[in-house]
Amino acid sequence: MPKPWKLAPLLLLGLATAAAADGADPNRPAYRGTPSAAGGTCCQSLGEVRSNIDRIDQQVLALIAERGSYVHEAARFKANPEAVEDPHRVEQIIAKIRGLAEQAHLSPTVAEATYRAMIGAFTLEERKLVEQQSAPAAGR
Repeated sequence: MPKPWKLAPLLLLGLATAAAADGADPNRPAYRGTPSAAGGTCCQSLGEVRSNIDRIDQQVLALIAERGSYVHEAARFKANPEAVEDPHRVEQIIAKIRGLAEQAHLSPTVAEATYRAMIGAFTLEERKLVEQQSAPAAGR
């Protein structure tokens, strides 16, 4: 009988091949379940799922960009870079988002993690902006 560590590469190769084959045909039928997205009218194939995710990603990015424009506006109201971070405001936003997520039938945990990452990234960007705007202009 072959030693288990000698079989591991073959097993990994088999898993990798199965995973590659699984994603190779986006028109293959689903393994289980029935369509539930869009009131059950979508999705008969993985390709259709991916197409809808791509469409939604474009919309989400447009909204994040719009949100970012307001973050830039907020920077104008901050006296200095230290004034950018507002943990109390962040917790207010998170509490609101968790409630909205429940209403939208989205996992509040997913919504919270998404918003914490987005808020963190925007906080860094806003801090840099305030630092730039607060720096004395050269030659004054």
